Amino acid sequence: MEFEESGIGEECGVFGCVAAGEWPTQLEVAQILTLGLVALQHRGQESAGIVTSNGSSPPTYTTLKGMGLVSTAFKPEDMLKLRYGNLGIGHTRYSTTGISELQNCQPFVVETLHGKIAVAHNGELVNAAALRKKADQYLLISLLTMQDFLGDKGVLRHGVGLSTSSDSELIMQLLCLTPPMEEVDAPDWVARIKNLMTETPTSYSLLIMHKDVIYAVRDPYGNRPLSIGRLVPISKLHSSGGEETDTEGWVVSSESCSFQSIGAKYYREVQPGEIVQISKNGIKSLNIIPRPEGDPPAFCIFEYVYFARPDSIFEGKPHKKDFSSLLNPFHVSGLPYIEVLCKNRYVGRTFIQPNTRLRQLGVAKKFGALTDNFAGKRVVLIDDSIVRGNTISPIIKLLKEAGATEVHIRVASPPIRFPCYMGINIPTKEELIANKPEFKDIANYIGATSVRYLSVEGLVTAVQSGIESYKKEQISSGSKASTKLGHCTACLTGKYPVELEW
Repeated sequence: MEFEESGIGEECGVFGCVAAGEWPTQLEVAQILTLGLVALQHRGQESAGIVTSNGSSPPTYTTLKGMGLVSTAFKPEDMLKLRYGNLGIGHTRYSTTGISELQNCQPFVVETLHGKIAVAHNGELVNAAALRKKADQYLLISLLTMQDFLGDKGVLRHGVGLSTSSDSELIMQLLCLTPPMEEVDAPDWVARIKNLMTETPTSYSLLIMHKDVIYAVRDPYGNRPLSIGRLVPISKLHSSGGEETDTEGWVVSSESCSFQSIGAKYYREVQPGEIVQISKNGIKSLNIIPRPEGDPPAFCIFEYVYFARPDSIFEGKPHKKDFSSLLNPFHVSGLPYIEVLCKNRYVGRTFIQPNTRLRQLGVAKKFGALTDNFAGKRVVLIDDSIVRGNTISPIIKLLKEAGATEVHIRVASPPIRFPCYMGINIPTKEELIANKPEFKDIANYIGATSVRYLSVEGLVTAVQSGIESYKKEQISSGSKASTKLGHCTACLTGKYPVELEW
């Protein structure tokens, strides 16, 4: 159960859909995009956006954006504007960089030398500051070179000025840059994407829409998740196998949990460093950009601990986040497992709101004590993480005031000691309870009888144990996907997968 929800914010969720077969399609692409974003709502609640295209040449792009939840950001009358889309991408946002306002709402759309592109980004660039300076320099060169500006669309050739505070816009700038070997009238989008991946190593899962295709891109370290699904007739949704001739469309999502609600089957993950083209004719892997030699993958381990829905599939295995491993010892000891708190499911996830006052108000009205279940007894609470410690304390106080004689805390992750610079809004080192003097006696600080954490080694072992067998299956099946294991534990150990640039 998630008690400590005031300290960490997830980055974002991205979702895309391409109708298969003849266009114009009978598939309701806009509705699929909306439902896909609803399923990713736990990854961001600040704003939501959708961009659809009719896929013609030149294409007509239609954009719909709004602040708040998907259910309130998109009005029914506005949704009608998207009804002619044959493909589209969507985004639900929690700001890790950039302020919370509509101009930072994604997907971003920009004009290039070769038509419009739309981009949705999940993650955070580790070298955003350096890239921002480079983008400004390119713009200055274009403006000073008047012949280039007037006769050669120089500004578009070198990118355009930055208009938002989001580092996701930097990705668009890099995509606007013309690679050295590209011919003037023949855009090479794979080369542009490869150039982007060369300029910034992590962290991003991207959806890039241009004309009639979507490019699904994952950084070489695979830090953020990205999965592909296949839309099939409802009658064949739960049948095994199936021919690709049954495909009604393709979807791509930050998490596979969104597939079932839209009638899609899980197909596969986008591999670290992979560029996948999705069109009405199917999917095609265009390239895989390698990591520097010796570097392991760095999939965020906190996707398992905290963020992802339990029905998502990561690294070939169902996520199924639960605390059964922690509860087993209590069952062996004969301790009953019962509910002691009633959670108001209609209060939004409090950590996802950037304002501290809003977070605290959300916590205060989120739980009620089931007094009859524990009055006069000792209680052991299982939590997934403790960040600042300012949420668990009121809950412990609530249980004690309701009659618990002792409250013991068991945490299903190690202490969080370092900020994340790759797409998760973790507080500064000074704000983290694990770095405060009070941590030496954290039980007394938060009002608990005792506190115990899972070790880093224990967490990594638990996560990787099920993946190893999956990787072996890949090898035996002849898969070209990377079989190397690796997870980012930077927020726990301070060991970042790449050098940070400021």
